[in-house]
This record gives sequence, C-alpha cells and structure tokens, in this order.
Amino acid sequence: MNRRHCATAAITLVCALALLTSTGQATAAPVPEPSPSASAGSPPRYSNAGLEEVREQIDTLYRKAGAATDAYNLAEEQTKKQSGEIVKLAKAIVDGQARIAALKDRAGAQAREQYRNGGLPPGAQLALSNDPKLFLDGLNKVRQSQQASKSLLADLTQTQQDLETYTQDASTNWEKLETIRVKQAKAKKKINAQIKAAEKLESRLKKKERDRLRQLERDAADKAQTAWLSSGAVKDVSGEASEGGAAAVAFATAQIGKPYVWGAEGPGSYDCSGLTSQAWLAAKRPIPRTSQEQWRLLPRIDIQDMRPGDLIIYHADASHVGMYVGDGAIVHSPRPGRNVTLAGAGSMKILGVVRPDK
Repeated sequence: MNRRHCATAAITLVCALALLTSTGQATAAPVPEPSPSASAGSPPRYSNAGLEEVREQIDTLYRKAGAATDAYNLAEEQTKKQSGEIVKLAKAIVDGQARIAALKDRAGAQAREQYRNGGLPPGAQLALSNDPKLFLDGLNKVRQSQQASKSLLADLTQTQQDLETYTQDASTNWEKLETIRVKQAKAKKKINAQIKAAEKLESRLKKKERDRLRQLERDAADKAQTAWLSSGAVKDVSGEASEGGAAAVAFATAQIGKPYVWGAEGPGSYDCSGLTSQAWLAAKRPIPRTSQEQWRLLPRIDIQDMRPGDLIIYHADASHVGMYVGDGAIVHSPRPGRNVTLAGAGSMKILGVVRPDK
C-alpha cells in the first residue's frame, strides 16, 4: 500500500505541473488624441506627430512584453528543472520505502530464526559444542552473524534518514515550484496585457495609417542603423564564423518568415531567444533559454571582434536578442505581429555581444 501510495503521489506531482498558466489584463497605455477631422464612429485619423507617438507607445509596450516574456521563459525553465527534481525525489522516496520494507523483512527473518533456536543464533549453538572444530566454526559464525546484524541495523538507519531527507527536499522543492508558478502566471498576465494594449492602439488605425506606421518603423530602424554604421562601430569587424556559428546561422536564417509567438521555440514559430537558443542547439551547443540569461552567462566580446553566430543583446534590460550574420546585419524574431527576419544590427540599442562557443 505504501509503495502504491507513493507512486500515486509521484504521478500527482508530475500532473500538477500542467497547472502553470493563468490569464489576466491590465490597463493600456494612454492613446494619443486623434485628429479633429475624424468622423464619429470611424477609426481616428492621426497627424504625423500623433502617429509617431503611437509608434513609440506601441514599441514601448512590445518591449515591456518582451521583458515579461523573458521572465516567463525563465520561470518555465525553472519549472522544468524543479519538476524534474520532484520526480526524482518521488522515485527516491518510493525506492527508499521499498528498501526499508525489505530490510525489515530480513531483520524479522533473523529474529524468527533465533526464536526457533531458543534465542540463540546457529553459530552460538555450535560455539557451545565440545568438538574443537565445531567450536571454531561456531565462533566464526557468531562473528559473522554479529557483523551482519550491525550492517543490517546501520543500513536500515541510513535508509530511514535518507527517506526523511528525500521527503523534506520534496516538500521544499514543491514550495519552490509553487513560487515559480506564481511568477510565471504574473509574467503571462503582464505579457497578455501589454500585447493587448499595443494591438488596441494599432486597431484604431485605418489601413493607410497602419501602412504609414510600418513605414515609420522602418524609417526609425534605418536611421538608427545608419548612425551605428557611421560611428565606425563595425569598421574593422571581419571575423569568420566558426563551424558551430555557421551551423547556428544556417538554422536561424532558415526560419525567416515564421511568426513571432511569445514563449515559442519552434518549429513553427519563435520568440527572440527561442530562435537563438534553438539555433545554437542545432549547432550542438546548448545555451540558456532567455536573452537575459544569455547575456548573464555567456562570454562577452567586443563588437569589433564579432563574427557570424555571435548574439547581440539589446536594450538596458537585455530583453531582446538577435544573431549576427555578417555585413552589419542580424536575424531575429522581432515581436508579436512580425515574422523572423533580417535587420540592421544597429537598428536597436545594443547592450553588448556574447559568444556561445567561446
């Protein structure tokens, strides 16, 4: 019964991991006032200045969603790790209880044998013999019996202590898992709220205004890229891709055209760090899942030393990442509503560069 109960408990722990998501909403960013020429009941018409303000607000919302996505992805990775530990501990508990049962059976068998022999082990009876050979054999058996009893008792004690430790660790890990689950739910709520607010802003635009908005996005990216190139930041960048870097670039560029989906890591869609982590996994070099962890844990290099396959981390909070492919360009998965694409490496604010295979 104990083993069945523990096995059931282990399965329950694993199944409980499915309850790691929740939804929520938050207030959207203030919407710029439309032009007075907008007719009642129709989508508002924005001036160029107003549309630029919309673009900046949408960009800010998606960057906040990107940061929340990183938090969600990190919590998801921690959840997988923690749940794996819980499963291991649950198995250890089941195995430990089975071992204790077996040791108790052995101890019981020894006790029953002594009872049948009048309370004396077989070796003790031989030690009372007048036959010298039987006497010596009896002494050896007594010693062996004593050593076996001590070993059995020590084994039983240690197994019980281990079982207590496993149980305490499982409880602690379950509490950690619950804490991570809460963080993950909050991150998901924030992601959905930011994306919903951005989509609401964009939905108020007419088709021509949306086209102008896309052009404003391209203009802003081109302006930043031109300024970056003009600064001489990549003047001496001429490194050739390593074997792993070339494989990672080949994988990443093969995903061009696939949609951004937050939390996705392929094969049909990707978020920014899902793309880079899967690309390097394809190159047989596992790296951290999130852009923030990639920035924190991977070796950093100077921009002048970049080579294809290196990862460029963006924004002060390291909430976005792209893969350098050479000629001042990256491949990346930009944001919701966009697809994996090539872009100027300097089109966003660069935090730094990391090299997975350094």
